[in-house]
Amino acid sequence: MTGQDLQALLQDKWGYSYDLQLRRTQGKIFLQVMWRYLEQASFPLSEADYLTHLNQVALYLNEWGQSAHIQAWIAETREKPRLGKAVSIPLDLGDRALEWLADEF
Repeated sequence: MTGQDLQALLQDKWGYSYDLQLRRTQGKIFLQVMWRYLEQASFPLSEADYLTHLNQVALYLNEWGQSAHIQAWIAETREKPRLGKAVSIPLDLGDRALEWLADEF
C-alpha cells in the first residue's frame, strides 16, 4: 500500500482526502481518520506534503502488516469523520505492540 492508495481509499469511501494520524491512547495504537481534508482551503499541507505524510503512514501500516485490515475496516464502516470527531481504527500489532508502547510501562 502506498500513500496514493490510501488517498484513493479515502476518496472512494468518503469523497475527500482526509488527514490520517497514528495515535497511541489507552495502551493501544489507532489510525485516526481526521475531519480535516486536503480539499479544504484551510488545510495546512500542500498536496505534495500530504502525499509525503500518507506515504509515511502507509510505510508504518505495511511494516505492521495492517494494510489489509485498514482496507477492510474502511470498506465496512458506517462511521464518517466530522468536525471534532475522528474515525478511530484500532490496530492489532500483537507482540510488536510492546515495541511501540514500552514507554508507557
